[in-house]
Amino acid sequence: MFLEEIVEATRRRVNGRRCQRPVAQLAMLSETAPPPRDFIGTLRGALRQPSFAIIAEIKRASPSKGWLSQELDPRDVARSYERGGASALSVLTEPKYFHGSPDDLVLTRGAVGLPVLCKDFILGERQVFEARLWGADAVLLIAAILAPGELAHLIEVAGSVGMAALVETHQEDELESALQAGARLVGINNRNLKDFTVDLETTFRLRPLVPPGVTVVSESGIRSSADLARLRDAGVHAALVGETLVTSPDPEAKLKEFLREAALD
Repeated sequence: MFLEEIVEATRRRVNGRRCQRPVAQLAMLSETAPPPRDFIGTLRGALRQPSFAIIAEIKRASPSKGWLSQELDPRDVARSYERGGASALSVLTEPKYFHGSPDDLVLTRGAVGLPVLCKDFILGERQVFEARLWGADAVLLIAAILAPGELAHLIEVAGSVGMAALVETHQEDELESALQAGARLVGINNRNLKDFTVDLETTFRLRPLVPPGVTVVSESGIRSSADLARLRDAGVHAALVGETLVTSPDPEAKLKEFLREAALD
């Protein structure tokens, strides 16, 4: 399965960095990184406005679509997203399949005042501490690739250095694992990571299973203000939007249009 291929490639990539710095040193260094910005609080704050919280994604490519924006400058894109009204940003750092890099995250974090999510296939503590050193305010943890104990531990590790953990789920058992692990920020991915098909109904199926007090983010397949309005009305707190924005000739205008029309719907 394709997900297993990505995970194995990630494992080899991370193992190749073991000789550079021990995890204990990374943990100490992460404490010297710039103070993290409040990722969850920013999303929640957007709900008090007459709009919707959007996590706008900086994404060069995807396994299913290939290159989306080969000449992308993360600083320019980040600034356009901030001007357009994004509540937070997401940056792909996976290099082989998404052509991302830590540099993209570092440049993004330095260009704007928004909180930034490090989006990668995180398998252990090393990647969490590295993300903090790069300036991440939150990390993505994918329930499908982590055992329940690993998931709970990494949520705790992220919290120990002031980061939020967006725990991504796609089906009922993954959502149950996320909640049992103590997730306060749950992502419902409308994309099946095994075959990359997308179905927005995944969010509407799983949203009623999330208890009050947990912030919910819908991910993937969100292409219009009508989609945002439906998610808002279903009690979703935020949406992560990538391809629709990054492939737009004017991401700032596209984002403003989304937010304006979703608020008026």
